[in-house]
Amino acid sequence: MSNRLLHSQSPYLLQHANNPVDWYPWGAEALEKATSENKPILVSIGYSACHWCHVMERESFEDEATAELMNAHFICIKIDREERPDIDNIYMDAVQAMGLQGGWPLNVFLMPNQKPFYGGTYFPNQQWKGLLANIADAFEKHEDQLAESAEGFGASLNRKETEKYEISSSDQELDPDELAEIVAKITSQLDSEWGGMKRAPKFPMPAIWSFLLDFALLRRDDKLINQVLFTLRKIGMGGIYDQLRGGFARYSVDGEWFAPHFEKMLYDNGQLLELYSKAYQISGDSFFKEKITETVAWLEVEMGNGEGGFHAAQDADSEGVEGKFYVWTFTELQELIPVELPWFSRLYNLKPEGNWEDGVNILFQTESEQKVAEEYGMSLEEFQSRLKEVKAQLLEVRNQRVFPGKDDKILSGWNGLMSAGLIQAYYATGEKRMLDLAIANLEFLQEKLLINGILHRAYKNGSAYTPGFLEDYAAVIRASLMAFEATGDARWLDLARPLTDYCLVEFHDETDGFFFFNNPSAEKLIANKKELFDNVIPASNSMMARNLHRLSLFTYEEKYTEIASKMLGGMKELILREPGFLCNWASLFLEKLVPTAEIAIIGNGASQKARELQRTYLPNMILAFSDSLTENAAILSDKTPDPKGNALIYVCFDHACRRPVSTREEAISQLPYLA
Repeated sequence: MSNRLLHSQSPYLLQHANNPVDWYPWGAEALEKATSENKPILVSIGYSACHWCHVMERESFEDEATAELMNAHFICIKIDREERPDIDNIYMDAVQAMGLQGGWPLNVFLMPNQKPFYGGTYFPNQQWKGLLANIADAFEKHEDQLAESAEGFGASLNRKETEKYEISSSDQELDPDELAEIVAKITSQLDSEWGGMKRAPKFPMPAIWSFLLDFALLRRDDKLINQVLFTLRKIGMGGIYDQLRGGFARYSVDGEWFAPHFEKMLYDNGQLLELYSKAYQISGDSFFKEKITETVAWLEVEMGNGEGGFHAAQDADSEGVEGKFYVWTFTELQELIPVELPWFSRLYNLKPEGNWEDGVNILFQTESEQKVAEEYGMSLEEFQSRLKEVKAQLLEVRNQRVFPGKDDKILSGWNGLMSAGLIQAYYATGEKRMLDLAIANLEFLQEKLLINGILHRAYKNGSAYTPGFLEDYAAVIRASLMAFEATGDARWLDLARPLTDYCLVEFHDETDGFFFFNNPSAEKLIANKKELFDNVIPASNSMMARNLHRLSLFTYEEKYTEIASKMLGGMKELILREPGFLCNWASLFLEKLVPTAEIAIIGNGASQKARELQRTYLPNMILAFSDSLTENAAILSDKTPDPKGNALIYVCFDHACRRPVSTREEAISQLPYLA
């Protein structure tokens, strides 16, 4: 038995292709059938690396009796939230408007006109069957009441986010005291024992640490710098980090970064790679470098599609058990590393009875390698050398296990986030292969997912599908601007600019100054949403606003920065009230308040001087360079080398330049900081 999902590209939809449920993909066929047969629609949304999605599939969607109920009374639609985040946004909002907890799997009941009247997340099988029967009965006997309820939720969904949060785009004065207030609010919620925010479960939330790090560097606040680095060390020591292979899981279920939901998402790893690269640039601590090199090795070995693209995610489950691939019994380790086990156990808190459920151990570091080395009478160098050997040995054994499932579709926005991470990793380590990976990735996106000027969301089996969302454009534009800074190659600026202009035409809502998440002219949905809050991925509007700010500095086109300034002005009061979920906006606040340095380097040896500057992490600057006179970017067009043709560095603010200098140190001395 197979259903209509059999022809999907999405690994998540294909996982449901042999369910007895008569699933449809989202599209005209299912929606028209609901209308013609006057049946309620059941929309079930998840993603392939989602543990509870698998559980609900096994318990309910593979069960004949449950499927019979679903097929008899509903038009059943399965959606991969990673392919269609626009639809997920709409129905997640609806469930939350109903006063219910959001999450995945997300199961929402709609009237035939797509308006929602009830929903929820995971339901155990008995409860699910009861709910199906009750809703089928209610639709048969009280359709008018359900329709009335759905109209109310439909109206709520169509209310503009800017109206809901009383936002209107406008220029506003930016005050350093307000910025300090934002930082004080965020830092008051920091967990001084384990790092991160005081809450569980714990998500890494890269946008928070990125903002705090930039603020601390510009304020020359060593205490705050160390607080951020402390959090990054704790995450990197935790079970949330794959201590053998590299790469970060999505979150930890506890407040100590100990037990993760084991799925690894490309978007987290791209952002964390960028953040750990900055941490290494600032501190020179080899701990951070290790996380960079291991994570890039994981990316190369396990996530590449062979054409330059990176796969979306690795599953939490293997052989139907969450985390089975990653954990160890003490007995296993006794057989494999009997001599090294005492100090290895001490380093990773391993216990004979297991440190996690079902008698297994998660590798979880709470003490420094230096301290454990001293306890076992080793120098740090000897300890690290032996540790490297043991990790390689265990990784080899682990690689013989059944691997977790892989979501092998390519998502353009998530690839953009990873490209940005790889470029920062190149700055930090000087390893050219990391830049090469980023450039090959952007070339892949340009060749395979950009069709007739339209960026597409997803790619699999040789074809791109689903026109891109604002998140895709914003992340790819940002990575392209970074590629221009890293290489000096104007083709990357020439990619970023038309993509930005396309967004201004297709996604920008001139009535309130912000951008829709979906392109309203691409497909008619019951609501067009705007994403304003920074979450595990920064809001597409905040990413776009920062892109506009930076693009204006490269091109000298004021229209871009004017839109960004108005967007920030509209968000300012909200940032002051709720900064924890608006940290990428706060980063734009910082960039606008402290003038962003425009660095142009021109002349013989320009690329070398650019590399010297980029090796240090300097927040709040853009950089363009060329070894010869050029007009490929406005920022470079009126700059000249010294009389001998050697490179000069121009540090400019608002297109007005300081005295050109020839050394990195002189250039850095001209950069501003927060008093």
